Parts: sequence; structure tokens; C-alpha cells
Amino acid sequence: MILKDLLNAIEPIEVVGDVNKEINGLHFDSRKIGAGDVFVAQVGTAVDGHTFIDGCVAKGAAAVVLSDRAYMRNDTNATYILVDNTDKALGLMASKWFGEPSKALTLVGVTGTNGKTTIATLLYKLVRALGHKAGLLSTVVNYIEDEAVPATHTTPDAIELNGLLRKMVDAGCDYAFMEVSSHAIAQERIAGLDFDGALFTNLTRDHIDYHKTFDNYRDTKKRLFDNLKKTAFAVTNKDDKNGLVMTQNCKAKVKTYSTRSLADYKAQILEEGFDGMLLNLNGKEVFVPLVGRFNVSNLLCIYGAALNLGFDELDVLRVLSTLKPVNGRFETIHSPKGWTAIVDYAHTPDAVDNVIQTIREIKKEGAKLITVVGCGGNRDKGKRPMMAKIAKQGSEQLILTSDNPRDEEPADILNDMKAGLTEEELRSTLVIEDRAAAIQTACTLAQKDDVILVAGKGHEDYQIIKGVKHHFDDHEIVKRYC
Repeated sequence: MILKDLLNAIEPIEVVGDVNKEINGLHFDSRKIGAGDVFVAQVGTAVDGHTFIDGCVAKGAAAVVLSDRAYMRNDTNATYILVDNTDKALGLMASKWFGEPSKALTLVGVTGTNGKTTIATLLYKLVRALGHKAGLLSTVVNYIEDEAVPATHTTPDAIELNGLLRKMVDAGCDYAFMEVSSHAIAQERIAGLDFDGALFTNLTRDHIDYHKTFDNYRDTKKRLFDNLKKTAFAVTNKDDKNGLVMTQNCKAKVKTYSTRSLADYKAQILEEGFDGMLLNLNGKEVFVPLVGRFNVSNLLCIYGAALNLGFDELDVLRVLSTLKPVNGRFETIHSPKGWTAIVDYAHTPDAVDNVIQTIREIKKEGAKLITVVGCGGNRDKGKRPMMAKIAKQGSEQLILTSDNPRDEEPADILNDMKAGLTEEELRSTLVIEDRAAAIQTACTLAQKDDVILVAGKGHEDYQIIKGVKHHFDDHEIVKRYC
């Protein structure tokens, strides 16, 4: 590609140097730069990419995109492109570099605090079950049709993201469903993408360590809807107080879903057990192998999205009745000893509360709920005492343990959680730092009809301790002791 063509995707403030040269690659990682590549200098939270510019030019970079004028040079070898925001420029240029793949797909983004993975994954499965080729970008795994691609972030960086979308187009996909995290929106990773639909799940406390305030977090999510085109659609959760906030000033067609009030898409639970629910969904009965009121909301969002994509309602309901839970999302393990374990990714106060309330509604009277939960290190500390309090109030037995300590001391994280409990509550709470031992203890304590909730890690098959990733899977530990 010629540099001039790549620059058509952005609006440079100033360009110094030749724009008619051939470009070999596009990178934001200085370690990947080779002769003829474009280096985009991003200002990260820990490192400023501008400090690597001279090194990239020495390695043969054909052009540099930067936002700090102090690094501009009159260089006969490299072209310097000054822009307002290098994050946004990278997104726009990545889309151009890969041939604007999002325009060749029907692209639907899912944002919110909880439920993104379930909704995006089940939409991907639904569309494929209806005979269409589709791709998925999710926290758990990415898919190009049936080819699994490991996921490292909820939303990949702009270059990886557009590269995956390009592969979906090349594989003949018609649809792509992606989780859109608040980090991705704030960091302009989705700049240049052409969304045909956007879905909102809910908004509760999360990532305050990054966004600083809840309002910043909310407003970042809202940008996905603010930027929708007129021909797109938006489906939002009317039960969440921020649901209609998301679609204020939205140019797209807006539809709502609710389990409690008038909305375009409504549902209620007629019967419920650990293996599924019978629902009345917009006046039609359907049994689904998912559990919980939070999953009723998820299913309504999926149903609404599918109808807005033009699929037949009866076909949609037929497929919904066959969809299984996503890995690590209210997954049920039945013990031969008569108790049940639920493995769930719940890692926010609201998510923990939702799962606990669902279990309490379903479990037999007199049966105990034993909850095993921890909090991640290097993340929002404010939610730690809140999660412990909610788990304690909803459980007959609480076991506090490690999640992913990352660079923090596990004992410090547990102390933050314990701060949410009274002295009396602490006396009846078990604190077991080793997660495997905590799960084993829960399995030992469980009696017939009891329920064990193992919360926080869900699909994850690792623990990060002092920067080292160790294999660890909640499912495996539960099955070992069941």
C-alpha cells in the first residue's frame, strides 16, 4: 500500500516527508518494526511510544505517526505525520490497512458490565445454527467460523482486531459479533469500525481503577451508541437505569427489552431449575437450557438482536431452546454425592449478587449455599469489601480465597475483602488463601442438595501469581473432589 492511501483514513495536522512511498507494515510495537513499516507512537499508561521513534527510524521505519510535535524531524528517510490522537489514528489506519473488513460484515457490538460474553457467544452460535457463516470476538475465545483463535483481551488491539475481521471476511463470514470493553472504547481500538448494531446489557461498578469515576465509565460505554449510523440498530436494557441513557442522542433505530416493565421485548419465568427455564417470551413459551433472571435479560437481548438482524421469530425461538451456557457462565456440575456446584465468572458485586439470588430461588428449602470467592489483584480495590459482604449475606457458608493475585500479596487482597464483614460475620467465615484448598473444603462441607458457588474465574484456566501464569481450572478442581 502507498503511504498516501493509508493517510486517507486520517486527518493529519502536518506531514513532513514523502507520502508516495510503499508501506510494508503497520505497528505500534517498536519491537516489530522493520524496513518500510509505519510506526504509530501511542502514549500508554506506563510507557510513551514517542520515546521509541528514533530507534524505529534507525531500523528503517518508512513513516512515523505521532501526537507530540517535539518529536517531529526533517528526515530524508522517514515521513513524520502529526495527528491529534495516535490511538484513534491507529484504529482508522488499521481498518484501512486491512481493506475496511468491518464494512463487508454485519458487525454487532455488545457492551455493558456483565453478560457481554454470553450474548455475543450465543448470537454467534444462533446465527451459525440458522445456516450463516459468522465470527466471534470475545473474552473467552475468538472464532473465525469454526476456527478457534485464543483471546488475550476482551477486545483486541486495533491491528489484531482488524486482522481478525479480515480473516472472517476471507473465510466467507457474513456476520461478526464482538464484546466491546470500556477500555477498547477509551483507547480507540474500535475507531474505524462500521457497526450495524450495538447491544447494552447493564452497568455496575467495574474498572474504576482505570476510569476513576462511575460517570466516566458510563460515558465511555455510551460512545459506542453515540457513533452508530442511522441505518444501524441499538437494543438496550430498560431494566437498567443507564439503559436509556446509552441511547440518548443515538441516531440508530432503538429497541428496548425488560423483565419488569413495558418494552419491545419482554419475558417472564414460568418454571425454573438448575438445568433450564420455561419462559414466556413475547407471548410465546420456550424452554431454554440456561438459568437465572440475569440470563432472561441476556436471552431477551439476543432475541431482540436476532429480530433486528431480520431473522424469523419462530426460527430464533427454536434455536434459543438448544443453546447451552457459555464456558464458565453459570455452569452446573452435579456430584454423585447429591450436591451441585456452579462455576461462574462473576467478579463484580452485582454479578455475585445476581448469581447468588438465582441459586437461592432454585435450591431446595433447607439446602445450604457454600460460596467460594476471591478478588483479582491490581484491580479496583473498592469492590473487594462489597463482594465479600454480598457473598456473606447470601450464603450459609462463605469461603474467601485467592482469584488472580497478579502482583499483589494474596493476604492483602483477602484483608480488603474481610474489611467488608463485621466481627461476627468474620467468625463464621473461612479464609483459605490457596484456591484449590478452598474449593476442596467447600466440596467436603457440602451435603446432599447443597449448592457450591465457585465465583470469579469462570472460563479462565490459569492463575497469575507474581507475574507468572500457572495452570488452574475451577472446573477441574470441583470434579476432582465431587
